[in-house]
Amino acid sequence: MAGGPAVDAVREQIRQWLAEDIGSGDVTTMAAVPAGHLSQGVIHTKQSGIIAGLPLARLVFSVVDPGLRFDQYVTDGDFAEKGTVLALVEGSTHSILTGERLSLNLLQRLSGIASKTNRYVSAAAGLPVRISDTRKTTPGHRTLEKYAVRAGGGANHRFGLYDAVMIKDNHIKAAGGIAAAVRAVKSRIPHTMMIEVEAENLMQAEEAAQAGAHIIMLDNMNTEMMIEAVTLIRRLASHIVIEASGGITEERIAEIGRCGVDVISVGGLTHSFQALDISLDLNGIKKEALL
Repeated sequence: MAGGPAVDAVREQIRQWLAEDIGSGDVTTMAAVPAGHLSQGVIHTKQSGIIAGLPLARLVFSVVDPGLRFDQYVTDGDFAEKGTVLALVEGSTHSILTGERLSLNLLQRLSGIASKTNRYVSAAAGLPVRISDTRKTTPGHRTLEKYAVRAGGGANHRFGLYDAVMIKDNHIKAAGGIAAAVRAVKSRIPHTMMIEVEAENLMQAEEAAQAGAHIIMLDNMNTEMMIEAVTLIRRLASHIVIEASGGITEERIAEIGRCGVDVISVGGLTHSFQALDISLDLNGIKKEALL
């Protein structure tokens, strides 16, 4: 998966997810479908949207049965109209039905994230601002969900607590203020690591800029305060990256982008999305006919 997580690590996750679903065996398929039965499964989308996760679907079927053939007709990041055939999987009917749900779960969820991200990115079209995700991801799925954000045209924020400093409200309280927190961090981290500070008001934005923050997050500010904060920060240190976050809706993206911020981070890209409706039909016959 180009630009995505390491294949070996994902394959191991898939084995665990299949074990959770299959357990001691797919009793329905084994009882209802003759051994040796062959089929072609048609994977198609019942909603228009950005597709993400097809390489994962391929991996799922290959782990279930390396003998299955998987032909993909759409690339992750592509927009697919309702009714588009995304891929065909051919071979053992037992294997196709056993891998169907996991492959669709991943494909639907990641495509939902990519589609939502793309709507936010489109709302910011023409503005010098990037749309970013946050750490508000499904436990165990962060790498995949952040991959889906990129497939939708968005950018990734830090991946975890280990790769960047973000001084938030509770850090500020525990450290005794923004300046004290920034001083403490600078004395302990590598000089190559960025420091971001969360600011909830103009006073905190000013203190963060004066303390030497590389990035200042304007958290839950209304438009008027955000414009004031951007003007203040640019006057004090023009090199600081300014991020807007907190309750960002698709309707506010353009308005916020015009405030002069560099990044808009949206937790809802990965915690409040709607999965894209994608199905697998056997030889054009609805899978429900087999139940």
